[in-house]
Amino acid sequence: MSAVQGHWREVSEQTVATTITDKGYFSAALKGTRQVVIIVERKEDWASYFPSEDIVTAQEYLEQTRETETGKRVQVINLCRSYKYLGHGYYCSLLAEARGHKVIPSVRTISELTKKSLYGLALDDLDKTLDKALSHHLYSNTEGFTLTLYFGRTNIEPLQDLARQLFEAFPCPILLVDFKKNNGWHIEGVKSGVLHKLRDDQEDQFAHALDNFSRKIWRQPRSRRLARYDLAILHDPQEQLPPSNAKALDNFIRVGRGLGIDVELIERKDYSRLAEYDALLIRETTSVDNHTYRFAKKAESEGLVVMDDPASILRCTNKVYLTDLLNSHQLGMPATEILYKERPEDFERVGERLGFPLVLKIPDGCFSRGVIKVESQEALLKATAELFEHSVLLLAQEFFYTEYDWRIGVLNRKPIFACQYFMSKGHWQIYNHKAIGQAINGECRTLAVHEAPRAVVELAVKTANLIGDGLYGVDLKQSGDKVVVIEVNDNPNLDAGIEDAYLQDDLYGLVLEEFVRRLELKRQGQVW
Repeated sequence: MSAVQGHWREVSEQTVATTITDKGYFSAALKGTRQVVIIVERKEDWASYFPSEDIVTAQEYLEQTRETETGKRVQVINLCRSYKYLGHGYYCSLLAEARGHKVIPSVRTISELTKKSLYGLALDDLDKTLDKALSHHLYSNTEGFTLTLYFGRTNIEPLQDLARQLFEAFPCPILLVDFKKNNGWHIEGVKSGVLHKLRDDQEDQFAHALDNFSRKIWRQPRSRRLARYDLAILHDPQEQLPPSNAKALDNFIRVGRGLGIDVELIERKDYSRLAEYDALLIRETTSVDNHTYRFAKKAESEGLVVMDDPASILRCTNKVYLTDLLNSHQLGMPATEILYKERPEDFERVGERLGFPLVLKIPDGCFSRGVIKVESQEALLKATAELFEHSVLLLAQEFFYTEYDWRIGVLNRKPIFACQYFMSKGHWQIYNHKAIGQAINGECRTLAVHEAPRAVVELAVKTANLIGDGLYGVDLKQSGDKVVVIEVNDNPNLDAGIEDAYLQDDLYGLVLEEFVRRLELKRQGQVW
């Protein structure tokens, strides 16, 4: 028995507030807010480690009756010898999900790992990093090798990031990953490993990885009050222009506590922990090609209530989609044309049709990035050459100057706040990325929704409803009787001191109560 294994037992005994007895582990688990159940197929599979009351056999777990008390969290780590269809391991994960327990591996992961046709697509992007990672490693001179991962951890440092990504894609306690060299390194296959076949040195690695993984599960609750639901807020502390400032995030936590919601801030590194929560609120600038979209997809697949949902991210982050949507429903927007990189002849005439100055936009730009105002044909050709380096399509839009833009916040098809975003001083946009300090963005004024022009609010709600029933920020301009939509944001700013200036805590309460409403309907088997 190794020192690491002994250390794991010591840590677990110090950290776990409650234990699981052989005859009634469900009841014991329900004494605290969180509990872990480790399932082995046979008791002897745990013989290399200190005895633990947290360990139950597959048969014991399957024969237990489900407790009906709500509000408790049980994390199941399924270490059965096999996860084959309709076997002990399969049924343990299946019944864990039926009982409302968080289980690793899930039935979905078990199913995906049975056929490469199901998991192969998830490996394509990972293959691209292998040659660089293995270029100076002893495996670089071999034709292939198998790597064993324990809760997404490996002792091969160049492959640690890859190991983490594989665990995020296929959350399974032990993974066997086959690598093959054929015109470069690639992943040949991935399958689940088993505890009882580990060598002595591998048992040490497994114990250390389980210790690291379980500390996240066995952390003491932050409050003795029992929360109805757990909500994760994804944020990036280093983001320069986040959708919610630090004070707003604190407000979400504080207001959530009053509503019986345990709100926790998470970051990109916490991807593998998503299944611990009931809901996800994304407060980091979203993009289809970064981790925020993967978080939304993962949360949705795990059954969490999520804002922003993947469909909203897809629809809102591309202005070409929005242009077509508004045109097809004949809703007001500035005159807009799509420019194609392969049709340079169109560049000559777009200025004649829209007039100068006009605005060029990259379809997925945000916070005024990727947007250029051009005053002449010469400037247009120069700007298109620059922007076509990033996208094969561009939007050309008539210049519609107003002193400020309207931002109408819409949640579940209803308006919740109204703001006037004034242009950055001496600039034609709200954000001036060449400015220094606070001059980067203009002033803001928040009003009650009923104080905003009715035509502005109605057009905002009508437009947001075409996207979905989530949380949106619709940007509009008004000049006289003319009201036009500029864009719809799936990840609207909710900043302390700005968007909450009128509603104060009620703004955060509205968002959190919508999560509760959806979670309650979900628990009742209904849709919202």
